[in-house]
Amino acid sequence: MSKLKTDKPCKIGIIGTGRIGKLHTENIKYRLPQFEIVALADPNLNKEWAQSLNIPFLSQNADELIFHIDIDALLIASPSGLHCTQIKAASKAGKAIFCEKPIGFTEEEIRSTLEVVEANNTLLQLGFNRRFDPSFATLQKRVRAGHIGNPQLIRVTSRDPVCPSNEYCATSGGLFMDMSIHDFDMVRFLCASEVVEVFAMGALLINPDFEAYKDIDTAVVQLRFANGALGVIDNSRQAVYGYDQRIEVFGSKGMLLADNQINHSVKEYLAKDSSFANPLYFFLERYEQAFLAEFEAFYEAWANTEASPVSGYDGLQAHLIAKAAQQSLQTNRPVSLG
Repeated sequence: MSKLKTDKPCKIGIIGTGRIGKLHTENIKYRLPQFEIVALADPNLNKEWAQSLNIPFLSQNADELIFHIDIDALLIASPSGLHCTQIKAASKAGKAIFCEKPIGFTEEEIRSTLEVVEANNTLLQLGFNRRFDPSFATLQKRVRAGHIGNPQLIRVTSRDPVCPSNEYCATSGGLFMDMSIHDFDMVRFLCASEVVEVFAMGALLINPDFEAYKDIDTAVVQLRFANGALGVIDNSRQAVYGYDQRIEVFGSKGMLLADNQINHSVKEYLAKDSSFANPLYFFLERYEQAFLAEFEAFYEAWANTEASPVSGYDGLQAHLIAKAAQQSLQTNRPVSLG
């Protein structure tokens, strides 16, 4: 990554200060000096928290940030159903945009949003932070450099430590759209080839309440890529031992493996048993460096007028794979992507 041009601060406004918005706000405020936070907006803004950050402008109305003349870029961390509307408005207002996934819930609204982004030549980066994880990024670079020859099999394991609440699942869009979508983006990132066929199996093995939302909590997705490679993703909403995040890429010349990050590397071997640390517990810890690196990349793209490192097209492709997985689950058949 090239040297950051911190002499040219990016004045940013943040829309949405829930869990992920709050994380980004504090990271930008205290750890990313190339940005200057000008404003925050959230209809349920915690004013005591916001005022402690000494941010000049606070609002409950996103439009006040979208049309704020002193803002260069917007971070959109609002509920997913608002993303398309806010991206379109911000693009027309001339702002650079960092938006958390997903762009939207339907192919039609995503495509219409990307048409606006393209027409206004807007910098739009999607929050697929796992691309910026040091281990995963290193693995991807070695794949692209030909260390293992032609990729033949890609295996991704992604398991959360605890099920989300019923209230969260009611509006999340389902496991494939909410959780697996990160993995769908990751396999494209690793393989440098588009997914052409999806076969998904799913089950309710953890929380039967999810049936009310037509959702699942456990899944295996098989993928076929345009270059002939195959992929397997396994997901679970509850791994009792921690946040299980592993990637393996097998190729004609060898294999690359990115294992879990753990609390410490000490392994204890005794007469009757052995022990070692569990994986880090949740995504806030596991992807701490990735959350910083994705904004460093966003800043560089903005400061140097470069292409987005994670484009709207990437977001659309991940959505289409998720949509195909859902269709496959319902029909119990492989689904081809155009």
